[in-house]
Amino acid sequence: MEQITLEPVDSVRITSLVDNVADTTAPSTGPARRTGWGTGTLEAHTMVGGRSSVPLVAEHGFSALVEVSKGETTYRVLFDTGVSPCGMIENMRRLEVDPTTIEAIILSHGHYDHTTGMHGLIEALGRPNLPVYLHPEFWNRRRVVVEGSDPRELPTTSRGALEDAGFEIIEQARPSFLLQRSVLVTGEIDRTSAFEGGFPGHEAFRDSAWQPDSLILDDQALVLNLRGEGLIVITGCGHAGVVNILRHVTRLTGTGQVHALIGGFHLGSRAMLNRIAPTVEAIAAFNPDYLVPAHCTGFRATHALAERLPEALIPNTVGTVYTF
Repeated sequence: MEQITLEPVDSVRITSLVDNVADTTAPSTGPARRTGWGTGTLEAHTMVGGRSSVPLVAEHGFSALVEVSKGETTYRVLFDTGVSPCGMIENMRRLEVDPTTIEAIILSHGHYDHTTGMHGLIEALGRPNLPVYLHPEFWNRRRVVVEGSDPRELPTTSRGALEDAGFEIIEQARPSFLLQRSVLVTGEIDRTSAFEGGFPGHEAFRDSAWQPDSLILDDQALVLNLRGEGLIVITGCGHAGVVNILRHVTRLTGTGQVHALIGGFHLGSRAMLNRIAPTVEAIAAFNPDYLVPAHCTGFRATHALAERLPEALIPNTVGTVYTF
């Protein structure tokens, strides 16, 4: 693999816009500041005074606003958009995050729990005229086959709908750069670990037939190099395998220090239970300063990571802002 130069940035601010958990009592810790509630109040006729606090919306999906500062320049990218048409954009409103400041969108892969919020973004922005970075396999029709149940086809993002809305679609299997080589979209991840075997029962419709698609080759991550600290790696679901992702980005950038790993690690289902122990040990070998499991990581894997790396682990909640 040919190494690339990922230019260092001065600071990074990540706002959790969509995740499976909302928690108004979670304490702030390390780089994580808990917002907990949205701003203002909501009409509620059953409450004394007719108003109530504004909650944040939790849903089975992932989205993060990533703000990258380098010198006098701050660049804002949106990484994934959540599972419902308006959950992400509603959380943006409640957190007073301005969607018009977004300069690019990265979609980690084609699963609808990471892409459906494009609907709400279009409604909020009108004709966005923004670049959207994704892998060519992103558009595949997909389904999940579980023994004893009928196959369940997953909703698929419409290329025509995004293009008609004004988005510029940038498809690449190879790495892409933004902000003068300071923001890296990995493209396709090398699969090298012995225990990360993809998504059992996952299929794609190719050549007029459903075919096995356990590897989900469109799965990609976002990587930053924080000056003097190391890599910040953000995953969507981590279908490529979170260990594969860490190995890939450290080889690709030639930077061995992982400052923070944030996102979904896809270890929550019963089929993934035997991967938890080797994944935990392999992550521990990278010795990340901060570890933020989210979305599809699952309770068992999060608990195991917390036991193994108690000083590094920070549970994610919707509305949390991480400042590095």
